[in-house]
Amino acid sequence: MDQLIAIRGFARVVEAGSFTRAADSLDMPNATLSKQIQELEAHLGVRLLQRTTRRVTVTPEGRDYYEKTTRILRDLEDIDTSFDVARSKPRGHLRVDVGGSTARDVLIPALPAFTARYPDIRIDLGVSDRSADLISDNIDCVIRGGPLESATLVARHLGNATLLTCAAPAYLKQFGTPAYPDELKNGHRLVSYLSPQNGRAFPFRFARRGERQEIKVEHRVGVNESNAHLAAAVAGLGIVQTFSYAARAALESGALVEILRPWRPQPYPFHVVYPQNRHVSQRLRVFIDWLLECLPPRIAVEAQAPAASARKLRTR
Repeated sequence: MDQLIAIRGFARVVEAGSFTRAADSLDMPNATLSKQIQELEAHLGVRLLQRTTRRVTVTPEGRDYYEKTTRILRDLEDIDTSFDVARSKPRGHLRVDVGGSTARDVLIPALPAFTARYPDIRIDLGVSDRSADLISDNIDCVIRGGPLESATLVARHLGNATLLTCAAPAYLKQFGTPAYPDELKNGHRLVSYLSPQNGRAFPFRFARRGERQEIKVEHRVGVNESNAHLAAAVAGLGIVQTFSYAARAALESGALVEILRPWRPQPYPFHVVYPQNRHVSQRLRVFIDWLLECLPPRIAVEAQAPAASARKLRTR
């Protein structure tokens, strides 16, 4: 038995909560991983994991062994990294998770500069608006907006995005341009952004001179993916709230028009997030540093619509 390999396999099972997910992340057969941990348990003379047909739980002895050995694994990785820094550029594989419109409009346009600077780092992008489990899915970091809820994660602030209320010119010509948020309750069609986690519609939020307001109206169309959400507005299905970086091209081309500008919502924070108890490799460290350098102005970008667009609109 190679005890170090077995310890690393055991740590992945604890973090993933599943032999299958752990084996996939380590790129090895499930049976091989199971055998390694059985040999480790036999070597130690204790049961580390309790296995049932449905789940894997960590025994008290396993939890104690995990906490002690993960410190050793982090020390070994630090030693390896110190030699790696001394002799070479950052290299290896990064798994990054990011939302749809943030990938399209913020991260991917900037990535050529990163890959040119660090050609030995390979990046796998998981693009989805659904929140990923960094531990069980073996993801190095995620880029996400909104409040932070987990104390087991480390977050670095990337900037604040501007939320805009928008609609297509054809929609506004047919239904009129609201001058106040309350007018959205009077016959307007809303395209809501649905939470990918629970399917609930996010309310339309507004703020002006310290006053905040939420509009909860039954939506005509709901969409749970950010790029499709914006496309629904461009198609004239109704009014949306979206980020300025996502709507920038459509606003500048006149495909969308910003409305209710004096009532723009509060800025929306974005962060890069990574697990607290996982070693920060050299490749992840340089990637986070690069994000902090390049992404804030892209997230906070403003868009200017053609002045003529607003003048051409007719109200009811």
